Amino acid sequence: MTIRPLQKISSGRNGLGAFVLQCKKMDFHYCDWAGSSRGMNGFIKSHLPQFAAAHPQIEFTVSPRPSKHPVIIGHYINGRQKAICVRNMEPLQVMRKAELLRDASGERLRRTAKPVQSTNPSVRGIWSPFHGNGMAV
Repeated sequence: MTIRPLQKISSGRNGLGAFVLQCKKMDFHYCDWAGSSRGMNGFIKSHLPQFAAAHPQIEFTVSPRPSKHPVIIGHYINGRQKAICVRNMEPLQVMRKAELLRDASGERLRRTAKPVQSTNPSVRGIWSPFHGNGMAV
């Protein structure tokens, strides 16, 4: 009996490796001398290299924006952009906002009027045990 080594699961199969992030690019803008960019500068120096290494499928750009508040802009595969101002935030708070943009889908935030949404709605509606004649025992 021969023992073969385990084969690495390719990323094309179903599972964790098959998940595609909606965010394709993130821009980090900061100011060198403004106090509101202190947290963003700390994030760029300490946390951004690990964050970028953990997400190679996202393109990261860092650019100065003199005399302006720091901002993170997420670009998504559906063509939309989302921007979050991170003025006066600590580096870990900036990290949470970057994760929020990373996990977002890029769609507009909409209020849902009905709890169930369907592309093919039923003619009869949603079934409920309170509809129709009750059961007689």
